[in-house]
Amino acid sequence: MPDTSSVGLPPLTLGDGERNALRELARFPLLDAIYGRRSRRFPLGGSIPAGPLAFTSKHAPRALSELERAVVLNTVAGWTGWHFGISHHPGYAPAWPNYSGSATGRTFASAAGFHTSEFFFTDDSGIYFLPTRDAPPTATYAEGEGAAETQLNALLARVIRLSDKRIHIPREEPYLEGHNTWIANHPGSLLVIPVADVAQQLLANIGFFVQNGFALYDDINKREIPGIEKYRDRLRFTDPIPLSFVEQYSLTEATAELMAAVVNGHLLLGAMGLGGWAFDGIDRLTVLGASGDPEVPGLGFRYDADPDWPFPNPTGLPGVFEAFCRPHHESMAAAVEALAERKFGPGGPYHPATPGPFADTPGVRGAAAPWDRRFREFVSLQATYIDETFGKFPGTVPTVWIMNYLQAQHIDLDFYDTLLTDTAYLSTHREHDGVWHGSR
Repeated sequence: MPDTSSVGLPPLTLGDGERNALRELARFPLLDAIYGRRSRRFPLGGSIPAGPLAFTSKHAPRALSELERAVVLNTVAGWTGWHFGISHHPGYAPAWPNYSGSATGRTFASAAGFHTSEFFFTDDSGIYFLPTRDAPPTATYAEGEGAAETQLNALLARVIRLSDKRIHIPREEPYLEGHNTWIANHPGSLLVIPVADVAQQLLANIGFFVQNGFALYDDINKREIPGIEKYRDRLRFTDPIPLSFVEQYSLTEATAELMAAVVNGHLLLGAMGLGGWAFDGIDRLTVLGASGDPEVPGLGFRYDADPDWPFPNPTGLPGVFEAFCRPHHESMAAAVEALAERKFGPGGPYHPATPGPFADTPGVRGAAAPWDRRFREFVSLQATYIDETFGKFPGTVPTVWIMNYLQAQHIDLDFYDTLLTDTAYLSTHREHDGVWHGSR
């Protein structure tokens, strides 16, 4: 188990030049970031050994500064205030819909506010965990302020250092896709790794469907889930929802959350004058630690294997990031209770004492449709069936999922000036050192 006793990175103490860089960044046009977005992969210290774009940098790799790293992380994984929840559903009225898993609004969208993803990152200084999905907002985002120093330091205070070494990924297939062997996880770069808890996503969706009058049907084994008949009074629809659909739905929703986060980061890179890109060309089992190679421990997640499964199934990093399933919870019923606590307990979106953006926040939060005992039993019945039938939860898709990464790095303008055209980078790249590094 990783040592998580060291929580928080040292706060930033910014000079006038760094504060000016943040002010300039806040004024960068959104459309320039969108239309100027490119995958700028060639870094300081990089080398393409062969082919029409063969080139070797004359410079040493350069890590992002502490400020640059914090701004990237805050844009990908930060929080922005209290979200507004789901405003109305006629099937819930006069109660407030109870979809969300968190009261916290983040820098990226999440299906119904489930927010099941967290973030790891690695650079030359080590491997880190950055938990933000339930971070309580301490201040309201001020329009025009951009990446405020207080918010950056609040984010850094949550970082947990897991290792003092960069994650080890061999520069060969199958660990990396062939076109990434020369550049992914390159020295000097920051690699951000969003990870989704698909088990929690599926539990939230089962709760969603139960609340709306649906039960699941095991379309893989062509049978109704035993015990469903005891809850017929809760069903408004006679046609059940196929299990395979709900699991694919959950995986897709989780992937959308991961991708939205790294796209935000990719847009930021151009605004800052950094290089890098959003991509998926690193084997996810390698990163999680389930490659089967003891020399490639990745993040060190525990995992299970079964001859009937196509791949090993990671479930979490004990004490750090644990999916809502066994063995991190004693049973699926216990996992359902944990999700109910996240939603309705202190700090949750449906606890009256949780602060929020409403004129009558306690009244709004306290009006949410409850997950009463029988409701939780119905969700648990279906979750337990999946777990026992397939030997894992979810049954047909991975429990923990990685899809996309963001790599941020300083680009070598010599490469772009020599082998591309004058449209290959933005003015922010040309001016980056003067703005962010005091004309290094």
